[in-house]
Amino acid sequence: MNGSEFVEQLDADIRQALERLGRLSAAGDVTEDLTVEKLLVIALKNELEATEIAAIWMADTEELDVKLALARQVGDEAKHYRAVCDRLMELGTEADLFDPRRNGYSPLFHYLAQLKGTIARIAAGQFAREGIALVRNQCFIDYCESTGDARTAELYRDVIQPDEQHHHDLGRRLLTRYVRSPQEQSEARRAADRTIELAEEIQEMARLKAGISRAPGC
Repeated sequence: MNGSEFVEQLDADIRQALERLGRLSAAGDVTEDLTVEKLLVIALKNELEATEIAAIWMADTEELDVKLALARQVGDEAKHYRAVCDRLMELGTEADLFDPRRNGYSPLFHYLAQLKGTIARIAAGQFAREGIALVRNQCFIDYCESTGDARTAELYRDVIQPDEQHHHDLGRRLLTRYVRSPQEQSEARRAADRTIELAEEIQEMARLKAGISRAPGC
């Protein structure tokens, strides 16, 4: 397969996994203490981790177009972090007093941080993780609308989601450009699959242990 054919196949396979993750994100009953504010606090952790991962990768990426894509992502994710903080402040939560690093970084962060090589990083980061973000954010938008919080839904639908779609689409184009050999295709598939697997594990742990569902991505 050439790069375009491989990405088409990978995209089709990942779509199935993302649909499953979307169902997991929306699973479970909504408890009284599952508020938009609580989920936005979780979003801060996701946004910070996404910012840091892109910055870590940018430092030693050789390909200029990938380096610049990561630079944009750093800015976008940091912008999202501040937008979520502002929304929490509007809702009466002192977001600036919350440190998302307090309980440590997620297993997905640790996996992504140690990834080496542009192909694995593109497949895991822009392609898979940003695809996950799109699905989880849509679940969160639906939840916000169901609670009557049109302002938060608008923030995610009109500001955050377009950026995440751009990151995902860019990952698709970069994979098409750089993945050529069967070995590179296997590397990309392993990285994407592991990213989704970890996201599913984290989602289920949050739902079963803390009753958290419908949380946004990054």
